[in-house]
Amino acid sequence: MSTKACQQIKSTLRRLKRVENTQKSLFFHLLQKIKVGDLIEIFRGPYQHWAIYVGDGYVIHLAPPSEVACAGASSVMSVLHDVACVKKQKLSVVVGDDDYRVNNLLDEKYEPQDIDLIVKEAHRLIGRVMPYNIVSYNCEHFVTELRYGKPTSRQVRRAAYIGAIGAVCSVFGVLAAAAVLLSDSGKEKKNKY
Repeated sequence: MSTKACQQIKSTLRRLKRVENTQKSLFFHLLQKIKVGDLIEIFRGPYQHWAIYVGDGYVIHLAPPSEVACAGASSVMSVLHDVACVKKQKLSVVVGDDDYRVNNLLDEKYEPQDIDLIVKEAHRLIGRVMPYNIVSYNCEHFVTELRYGKPTSRQVRRAAYIGAIGAVCSVFGVLAAAAVLLSDSGKEKKNKY
């Protein structure tokens, strides 16, 4: 290998090391803004996964067997599972390459529970296999129950709302189509005579 090629490789490796250090620094900086007890919303394509931050770079979350970082749409297969396991993992592992944010979505509606209680309860549940249902008890229900004492999922409510709007629009569409067909058939009868 030529000296020039070796220098290019060394230069590339130094740049990659700087990028890696920058990414680690950025991730560490983001961790500084996350407080124990915060809800972490992780964007997995068509849906969001949720975890609760328990400190030192770790989160606890309810994970169906198919829930993995960077799974995107394939992780939607979690709807087929009726149980999930409570896991404690590094936030960086759970997030993978997906986007995430702190989202204490119900702080204006409910008083968060005491941080020590949240962390103690979350740790008590690690390793427990729990019932899982995409509609009635999913990862968002799990973390909101820990933080607020009330299991809720805006994601499910939003989907139900959109589904209801879709159903109403479908009904109106069918009625409009029927009205058009009926009015056209009435015109045809008039034209026959």
